[in-house]
Amino acid sequence: MPRARCSAGPVFFLTILAICAVDALAQSYPTRAIRLISPFAPGGGVDSIARLVGARLSDNIGQPVVIDSRPGAGGALGAEIAARAAPNGYTLVLGNSSTHGVNQAFNPKLPYDSIKDFTPITLIAAAPMLLVTGNSVPARSAREFTELVKAKPGRFNFGSAGSGTLTHLAGELFNHVTGTKIVHVAYKGVGPAFTAVLGGEIQLLFASAAGSMVHVQAGRLKALGITGVKRSRLLPEIPTLAEQGVPGFETGAWYALLGPAGIPGPIVMRLNREVVKIVNTADFKQRLSADGSEPVGNTPEECAEIIRNDLAKWTRLVKEAGIKAD
Repeated sequence: MPRARCSAGPVFFLTILAICAVDALAQSYPTRAIRLISPFAPGGGVDSIARLVGARLSDNIGQPVVIDSRPGAGGALGAEIAARAAPNGYTLVLGNSSTHGVNQAFNPKLPYDSIKDFTPITLIAAAPMLLVTGNSVPARSAREFTELVKAKPGRFNFGSAGSGTLTHLAGELFNHVTGTKIVHVAYKGVGPAFTAVLGGEIQLLFASAAGSMVHVQAGRLKALGITGVKRSRLLPEIPTLAEQGVPGFETGAWYALLGPAGIPGPIVMRLNREVVKIVNTADFKQRLSADGSEPVGNTPEECAEIIRNDLAKWTRLVKEAGIKAD
C-alpha cells in the first residue's frame, strides 16, 4: 500500500504540470499570426465571411489573422491542409456544408474525416436556399410545381453548380422526398446554372438566397419556396417547402470556424468566445444580412452536432437514392 501511494505521486505531479502548461498556453495565446484558410475562391460566400471574421478577430486578439486562399476540389483541398496542421490554434479553416457535409457523403475517399480530423469552434452563420424557377414554368408554388412534374415525369430538369455540390444534392433531396424524377444537369459553377434557368435550359435551381433574390426582385425568376425549417427573417414573404406539403425537406449553407483535431480546450474556448462576440455585433449582423445569411455563434459542442447531423443526412440520401457522380 505505501508503495502504491508513492508511485501515484509522480503521476499526479506530472498531471498537474500538464494542466498548468495548457492553462499557461491558453493565457498567452496567441503570440503570433493566425492562418485562416479559405477553401473557396475569393469573392464567394465562404471567402467573404472568412475575411470579415479574420479582420475583426485580428482587432480583438491583437495579432494578425492572415487569410490563406486555398480553393480546389470543392473545398477539400483547403480543408485537408487544415486537418494536417499542428493542433495549436495557429491554423484554422472556414468550413461549410460542402467541405464538412456534402463532400464526405459524396466521396468516401476524401483525404480527411469531417468529424475525426477537426476541432469545431463555432458555427458563424447559416443561410437558407431558395427553390427558383424560370417565368415560363406555369407554377406559383412548390406544391404546384411538384404536381406539374409528377404529371410529366422526365420532362423537367434541375441545374447545379456541379456534381456533388450542395446545389446538386438539394435537388436530389427534393426528388427523394417528393417522389419526382427531375433530371440533374451539372454546370461548372452556380453562375452558369443561373444563366441556364434564366434561359429556360433548366426549369429548377436550388441556390443561395443572396444569389437568387437579385433575379427574383427583378422579375426574372420566381421563388417558389425556402429550404429552412421556418421562414427567413430576411425573406418573410417566401413560404417554406414544409408549409407547402414537402415534409422532411431542410437544407441550406452553413459556415463554421474549425481547426485540426486536438486543439487544447482552453484555446478552443478563447477562440469561441472571441468569434461569438464578433458574430453578435450589429455591424457583423448587418453584413451577413446583406448576403442573405443569419448569424449563429454557438458552442463547440453545438457546432459539432450540426456537422454530424448534416453529414449523416447527406450520407443517407446518397446511399438511399443511389446518387452517382455525373
